[in-house]
Amino acid sequence: MNGPLLSMRAALILLMGLLVGIGAGVLAVLAGAVLAQAFLTGAAAAGVAVPFFNHVVG
Repeated sequence: MNGPLLSMRAALILLMGLLVGIGAGVLAVLAGAVLAQAFLTGAAAAGVAVPFFNHVVG
């Protein structure tokens, strides 16, 4: 059991989803949203981005 915890593909997809979520959250804050709203916006964007990137990269 010395293999990696995640494959390179899974790590890339999760990283891209995380970056999309952070970007959406930052844009929401810059647009005047409250921090909680920005967090939910980023989480929703990341939740949509992961399956999208899974389809695109796969």
